[in-house]
Amino acid sequence: MPLVDIRQMAAEAAAESVGLGAFNVVLLEFAYAQVQAAESVNRPVILQLSQNAIAYHGGRLAPLGKALLSLAEEATVPVAVHLDHAEDVDLCRAAVDLGFNSVMYDGSHLPDDENRETTARVVEFCHAANVAVEAELGEVGGKNGVHDPSARTDPQDAAQFVTDTGVDLLAVAVGSSHAMTTRGAVLDTDLIRDIRDAVPVPLVLHGSSGVPDDGMVAAIEAGMTKINVSTHLNVGFTGVVRDILNGDETVVDPRKYVGPGRDQVRDEVARLLNLYARR
Repeated sequence: MPLVDIRQMAAEAAAESVGLGAFNVVLLEFAYAQVQAAESVNRPVILQLSQNAIAYHGGRLAPLGKALLSLAEEATVPVAVHLDHAEDVDLCRAAVDLGFNSVMYDGSHLPDDENRETTARVVEFCHAANVAVEAELGEVGGKNGVHDPSARTDPQDAAQFVTDTGVDLLAVAVGSSHAMTTRGAVLDTDLIRDIRDAVPVPLVLHGSSGVPDDGMVAAIEAGMTKINVSTHLNVGFTGVVRDILNGDETVVDPRKYVGPGRDQVRDEVARLLNLYARR
């Protein structure tokens, strides 16, 4: 089916108090797995391609980006294709030109005024093309910046950021952190409720790979909508591949280990999509 507007997907999820799964693609196999999973449980899904993943693929957006768009168009469930954590404004423009219908401009590393100004410019050209924009505030706590587990978003500052920039979704800091390989993060659900009540757009949780299942359910109930997952899938995929290669040194056909790794990603994405929709 045609790409579905992420704003519509997020608004419907927020109204139903369910989570909207957004999963990063590092290899094409991940995208296949994510679409298959969404179709198997009849849930919408967001395919995310990050600036870091594009750099891994030689800095070329089009080859993998076009593949994601093709998979989305052939899917039997609603799919959006999203550029994740782009610090490069030109890359945002390139994604819009290619046909992505959502971008996340990450200006969190910039001084606050510059972040707001640049984010507003990205919103202007994206909205002109009917493309949604996600963004996040800069450092709001924690010596390692916005993604330090101790960082916390101020609800009123978040609301003002949305007013200043016009973004459609906002990533907030509530206790998670990127690249966690264990699932022990504790989210501040009271703060999530306060931000939800103050901010007029759906909220996004980055770093959810470090959050256990019960914590995710509680966060969604408190008001978190778009749930980004990356490292958690990488851990599962790599574990399957490692076990196969360690168990049989004669295996040389990548399909013999990449295929089972892909299937593990598919099964975990299906499980998470059902978890996020639990009421």
